[in-house]
Amino acid sequence: MTQYNKLVRDKIPQIIRHSGYTPITRVLDDAEFLTCLESKLDEEVAEFHRDNNIEELADILEVVYALAEVDGYSKDDLNRICNEKRAARGGFRDRIFLEGKE
Repeated sequence: MTQYNKLVRDKIPQIIRHSGYTPITRVLDDAEFLTCLESKLDEEVAEFHRDNNIEELADILEVVYALAEVDGYSKDDLNRICNEKRAARGGFRDRIFLEGKE
């Protein structure tokens, strides 16, 4: 048996079945889910650093959306807050690097 011991996307068990294997799964409780989401975020960020592609950015975003939902926020809530912060403090488009202040 191949061991994974990690949080996976909802359709992964179905994909495993279609490839002729039997997935061994369980449903996480709230505390385990939060812990696994945090680990998954670290995993996806590391994969982005390694591969530097848009698919990894999409994976990061999916985990971030799931983390927001755990706290009772929707994707729309998260995007609204992001837009509010961008309007108040800006984004990163200008590539400003703050060296300090006097």
